[in-house]
Amino acid sequence: MTPEPLELTVRPLTGPDELGLFRRLLYVLDHELADDLAAGRRRPEWLWVALRGDRVVARAGWWSQGGDVPLALDFFDVDDTLPEPERTETGVRLLEAATAAVVPAGVPRPEYGRFVPPDWREDPVARDIVEARIRVMERTGARMLVERLRLEWRAGTPVPADTGRLRFRPVAGREDLLALMTPVMEGTLDAHGQEDLASGLSARKAAEKHYDEELAEYTTPREWWRIAELPGGEPVGFVIPARNSYNPIIAYIGVLPAQRGRGHIDELLAEGTRVLAAQDGVERIRAATDLGNVPMAKSFERLGYVNFERAFNMVWDPA
Repeated sequence: MTPEPLELTVRPLTGPDELGLFRRLLYVLDHELADDLAAGRRRPEWLWVALRGDRVVARAGWWSQGGDVPLALDFFDVDDTLPEPERTETGVRLLEAATAAVVPAGVPRPEYGRFVPPDWREDPVARDIVEARIRVMERTGARMLVERLRLEWRAGTPVPADTGRLRFRPVAGREDLLALMTPVMEGTLDAHGQEDLASGLSARKAAEKHYDEELAEYTTPREWWRIAELPGGEPVGFVIPARNSYNPIIAYIGVLPAQRGRGHIDELLAEGTRVLAAQDGVERIRAATDLGNVPMAKSFERLGYVNFERAFNMVWDPA
């Protein structure tokens, strides 16, 4: 006779000493967990496991900038040796129990993000793993928002010299940048920006949200941020080089609608790359762009950025 399966236990970690338990399933961000816990970007009570006996069959984890409310669900794994539908059912049970405990009542569920191989659709094993996680998210009411290219400039890759076609100056302050971010938001190809506009935010409010929730959080020098102008002083766009908790990054590039299609995007990206590459010890610069933002993707490719990975984001609509 086949023995009855052990009862499923779903719980958070009791403390940092249980990190090894969480790591029994694998993901590309596992190496960041210890530092994130020490820095307060994660908490043991935000890291959950589903156990059958002492076997970890699923896990979920949330991340923040260091605040009391999680901002992203960026760890979710199930044991891919489990048969279906057990694999999906186990993931759903864990995710629903953990979300109810981690996300405060009345707070929107943080979006789910996952890094995946660039060829995940062509690799049957990778595709099965990715689609298993998508199924769980969809069962809990999530929908796919966007798939993105993850890109990397590596030290030694040539960076074009400044052509002189544009003049670059530092950003003078919040309003200086918002005055350009607002028209850039109109007609944006970025899925998160489109989502904000579809929710009813004006272009100005969407720009303010982007600035306050992301750009303002970077602690690297604001002197790195650049606004590009034509020789006569007419603004063209901007680039935001920065460093997050893990890497130097190109955080944001925007070209004003009236200036698009003139090759300025390449010069903005080159300037941002020059700023970061000039800093001590920079071995790589990370960036990302939506799969559907073909002009931006082509610009990264022309400058020698490598598409080393993809990512996707899923969201839950308000009830």
